[in-house]
Amino acid sequence: MVINGERREVPEGLDVQGLLDFLGVDSSRVAVELNRSIVRKSDWSASKLVDGAEVEVVMFVGGG
Repeated sequence: MVINGERREVPEGLDVQGLLDFLGVDSSRVAVELNRSIVRKSDWSASKLVDGAEVEVVMFVGGG
């Protein structure tokens, strides 16, 4: 699987939420793109990842 442009080995059978948990990412502050399509947070658990998937995880940061 390719995550943010880097090939990574991850456990099989993950969905988007499971991937974020595996990566230790705070899911409350991210957007996820799967194979060049934005995945709504409500669909993360239903979005299964397969071998060769391309995932982009974008973290929101505040500033002022």
